[in-house]
Amino acid sequence: MGATPVIPAQRDLDAEQQRDIQRFEQAVAGYLAGEISEDVFRVMRLNNGIYGQRQGGTNQMVRIKLPAGTITPEQLDVMAQISEEFSRGWGHITTRQNVQVHYVELTRVPEVMRRIAAVGLTSREACGDTVRNVMACHLAGACPHEQLDVTPWAEAAYEHFVRNPIGQRLPRKFKINFSGCSSDCGQAMFNDAGVIAVTRTLPDGSTEAGFRVFIAGGLGANPHPALALEEFTTREELLPTIEAVLRLFEQTGNRDNKLRARLKWVVDTLGIDEVRRRVLKLRHTLPASSTWPGGIPPLVQKVGDAAAGRATSGEVTEVGQGVAVSLIPRDPYGRWVATSVIRGTANGTVSAVAYAALGDITAAQFRALASIQRELGASVRLSNRQNVVFRDLTEAQLPVLFERLEAIGMARPGAELSRDVVACPGSDTCNIAVTQSRGLAAAIGEELEKEGLAEVGGIRINISGCTNSCGQHHIADIGFFGAERRAHGQAAPGYQMLLGGYVGQETIHFGEKALRLPAKAAPHAAVRVIRRFNDERTAGEAFRSWMDRVGGAAEIAKGLVDLDVFPKPEDAPEFYVDYGEQAPFVAAVGESECAV
Repeated sequence: MGATPVIPAQRDLDAEQQRDIQRFEQAVAGYLAGEISEDVFRVMRLNNGIYGQRQGGTNQMVRIKLPAGTITPEQLDVMAQISEEFSRGWGHITTRQNVQVHYVELTRVPEVMRRIAAVGLTSREACGDTVRNVMACHLAGACPHEQLDVTPWAEAAYEHFVRNPIGQRLPRKFKINFSGCSSDCGQAMFNDAGVIAVTRTLPDGSTEAGFRVFIAGGLGANPHPALALEEFTTREELLPTIEAVLRLFEQTGNRDNKLRARLKWVVDTLGIDEVRRRVLKLRHTLPASSTWPGGIPPLVQKVGDAAAGRATSGEVTEVGQGVAVSLIPRDPYGRWVATSVIRGTANGTVSAVAYAALGDITAAQFRALASIQRELGASVRLSNRQNVVFRDLTEAQLPVLFERLEAIGMARPGAELSRDVVACPGSDTCNIAVTQSRGLAAAIGEELEKEGLAEVGGIRINISGCTNSCGQHHIADIGFFGAERRAHGQAAPGYQMLLGGYVGQETIHFGEKALRLPAKAAPHAAVRVIRRFNDERTAGEAFRSWMDRVGGAAEIAKGLVDLDVFPKPEDAPEFYVDYGEQAPFVAAVGESECAV
């Protein structure tokens, strides 16, 4: 069975959280009374996970942290309650395993904070210049390929860094991800501290499990690959290593220019060798500090971190980006099993993915998921592809799970298929988004369904509404980011298409620019690329391998240039209106709270 979710208790986090809520409630009152300035309140709001919306006024987005993506039935029930009582009846899974609830009135935010605190959750440091939600592979503790179960390590890292004084006013945000094996489903390779479980052979021939820590990765407008800190980090030294990296960042990050403030720019300035030297020196002296995390965390000692183990017989499902998926069965249940079920752990359990289109879950679906989890006695994780993963299942429970998911519209085959498009919230709610990324995602999905290409396997599509890559467009097989275009004297929504992004096997390739497109032509471009890939790929060939074999992104783009055309406004007015909008497109970008 997977590790039991643990609600943090070591530092009496419950008492600290109640004080947080009281202080924030007082700050809201002071801000509305004009006693606290906008600049000061913004920092307090962001550090408590409360983000302003494009709609302005007192509309707020509340971002709820789910360390390692773990969620319980009680927490799912609360998600249903707050999305219904405080928002518009739905919540959104992010690419960092958070749940976001939009359109919450500012004065009601403290009550939302109390509701989630009652079930062991917090929004503390989900935004702002802090240590963000600590992520882990959604299959951690259930993966047939893992070297260690990284779940308790991610939860221990969350416990150690939340409200930790050294992480409260960093130069910029700091992100930590964990993966249990080199497949890197947790996407450690583009984070400030990315941790991948590995093993090494000792002189006596025995094997020791530990970690390889990668540092200073990032996406955004200037993506940087994470770089290995050292060949092997022991279990005893892992948390001290991450703290040493964080301390170096706090000391050397650029506080004068937020656009160059992430850890990747520290490496750009000092060089990776000097950064490594300073981190290891800091780690060496860390036992003298008041925040030294010690060796193996008590939480890990308590629940254990043994790998799930590979089955000695039976089917073992491959995992990771580029996995070949074949949809041979014709019946709905068989098709769901072929794409959504992961087998192969030594304890005989299986996992299955519930498909949440665009990461959106309604209040009714939240309640149903909680009921299913209780009925099956399963553990549940949220994935970085915005889906819900049921684990610790038996083979006999799979038909029951399918039937329950079918009843709530979440049993469609989606995992690792082209229809599983990932998108950020875009200009629906985000202040700095240029385009309606969710609208494009829906349009691509519709076009793929119409063309019979929605179930092409082993291909990922990610969309961001701007260059900041909240939709992680850089690491998808096909990526898009929104940009304003000008045509015939008018503004129009557009996208840059990228091809060939990949994360896995302790490597990362960022997507290469193919061409710019009108927003309304982007679905047709995606269809053409996927059709060509489907027709030309060899058996089991990954998208990146196919792309390189046929000449790269620039060569593929040659077959799409006819789509980069804006008709005159009078001939095709829809080209000048973004998805889901009625009025002509305007790139109304507000002040960025991402860089505050």
